[in-house]
Amino acid sequence: MKVTASHILVADEHTAVRLKDKLTEGFKFSELASTHSACPSRAQGGNLGEFGAGQMVKPFEDAAFALNVGDISDPVQTQFGWHLIQRTA
Repeated sequence: MKVTASHILVADEHTAVRLKDKLTEGFKFSELASTHSACPSRAQGGNLGEFGAGQMVKPFEDAAFALNVGDISDPVQTQFGWHLIQRTA
């Protein structure tokens, strides 16, 4: 099984929660990723493309595979920082 997802990577949980609140208020995921994410994927609005099991770190992968298409995760911590993940396909 594979999923397609985008993410926003930030340094701390507080920022991730604040961005999740903005998403709930109707801000576009890609716009927030472009302006706030620390990942190079910010240039593509956070788009990571398609990936399968075993390609991402476990906490990230577990969260991405648990989402329904269109859903956005709560903040997920990995060794890289805090992520908000949107499953896009």
